[in-house]
Amino acid sequence: MVRARVGELVESNRFQMFVIGVIVVNAITLGAETSTVLQVESGPLLTTIDHLALAIFAFELAARLYASGWRFFKDPWNVFDFVVVAIALIPTAGPLSVLRSLRILRALRLVAMVPSMRRVVAALVRSVPGLLSLSGLLVLLVHVGGVIASNLFGDTGDPRFSGLGPTLLTLFQITTGGGWSDVLRDLMNQKPFAWIFFLVYLVVGSFTVLNLFIAVVCSAMQEEITVPAPRSASHDDLLLREVRALREEVRAIRQNA
Repeated sequence: MVRARVGELVESNRFQMFVIGVIVVNAITLGAETSTVLQVESGPLLTTIDHLALAIFAFELAARLYASGWRFFKDPWNVFDFVVVAIALIPTAGPLSVLRSLRILRALRLVAMVPSMRRVVAALVRSVPGLLSLSGLLVLLVHVGGVIASNLFGDTGDPRFSGLGPTLLTLFQITTGGGWSDVLRDLMNQKPFAWIFFLVYLVVGSFTVLNLFIAVVCSAMQEEITVPAPRSASHDDLLLREVRALREEVRAIRQNA
């Protein structure tokens, strides 16, 4: 019954909102610590708030682990919370001082606490296979375009097309839509028909392939919205304990009768 009550506490809306508030305050505090002025004026206060937030996170994680038992680790979001808090508990003295910068990862716990954010992340994970295929297609497109552009514009003396490496970097920049008009105008002084290559490359690369990336992500998000999210292991464990407690009460009533 103690575990059941602890589980009810950590799963309650008020407790969840309290933890979300602590995460937001802690994220603001970590950002304020990067300011030299604020560090001089309120350094001890910021450190106290940071330690207090870490203590609350450790208590909340321990309570959830106690309520759910080893089933706690069946939920990937619980594992994520555990890793983030565990990293924050590691001493940051000596060679481990680099871990101090990883404290900001605690702000990412907000993703695990807010269901709408979790759905967005789940949709991104669902879209990874499609994004990998499109990334391969984009790499192939840039490589083919780089070889063609090197042969077409390598003799112009433009350092952006002086070899395959600079050409690939230039085409990747063009794919993102950055400064392609300046590159085109510079080339057209010596290659009047350079616009043909750029027109074909922009239509295939920027307008088609990059929009396919957006389409894959949108499709995954649509699937995530239509498919109901599975219940967490802690929620199932709480229901199971409540059913067992109810059975014990019914059995006790029958014995007394």
